[in-house]
Amino acid sequence: MAFQFASTNLVIELSVLLAALLGWRFMAAEFVGGPIMIVLVVIFLRATLKPRILEAARAQAMKNLPGKMEGHAAMDMSLHTGTFWQKLTSAKGYTATTHYYWMDWYSLWPDIAGGLLISGCLAAWVPQHFWQGFFLVGHPLLAKFWGPFIGPLVAIFSFVCSVGNVPLAAVLWNGGISFGGVISFIFADLIILPVLNIYRKYYGLKVAAILFVAFYAAMALAALAVELVFNALHLIPTDRRVMIMQESIRWNYTSILNILFLIASAILLVRFLKTGGPAMLRMMDEAPAPDAPAHHCCH
Repeated sequence: MAFQFASTNLVIELSVLLAALLGWRFMAAEFVGGPIMIVLVVIFLRATLKPRILEAARAQAMKNLPGKMEGHAAMDMSLHTGTFWQKLTSAKGYTATTHYYWMDWYSLWPDIAGGLLISGCLAAWVPQHFWQGFFLVGHPLLAKFWGPFIGPLVAIFSFVCSVGNVPLAAVLWNGGISFGGVISFIFADLIILPVLNIYRKYYGLKVAAILFVAFYAAMALAALAVELVFNALHLIPTDRRVMIMQESIRWNYTSILNILFLIASAILLVRFLKTGGPAMLRMMDEAPAPDAPAHHCCH
């Protein structure tokens, strides 16, 4: 579970997006709150997951019920021979790079597209006074405690996880949610409804319920700790006019970077299509047999 939290909330791409949309203080808060949250999760799970409960979870896991992208677990797309430079410049290394690249896009595009769509709809359709009333903007002290506990609830019903939740977090920040509320909302991508359903399949309903309660409590309390620490250090931003998206097409450095990355993606796509990439993506959605050999994309 510690690995799951770290791989979701303490990753470089999330940091880049947080810094770009919300500023470096939010990025710093994510890295301060992440370890606190992991420690709290360990404490809560140590207290609740007794041996008989763990055995029941293992028995459920042995049923091999499919979750999402199960086929990825049986894949080995790394190179095991040669120096780093040889791997980087070889044909097999080029193929592995293209497969990794398009596999990541395949797994992340629903979250990114959903996050942009939901955040755009909420920014355009939900009036500002609703957010201000919902987040108790008129009660500053109460809002500091309310935000970290309501943030995960908003995340649960928004269905957005990974980096796709950062644009929606920006909408919530513009709407008046507390600093800690933004952090707890971003943390909560591990308890959205589709992920909770995967916990149920993997570990059973009882363990899934325990995970939900433990995760929710850890996310809220860690975000509250971040709120209090950053407030004491005067690091909480006061500007709530975050620009989530441009309202018109402009020619600037972003346009140039978009063109360069589209060209690079097109080059990688050609190699991907010629080396069995689509078949690899289809395998990701299939549950592998327990004794099935690892799939090698580039050997």
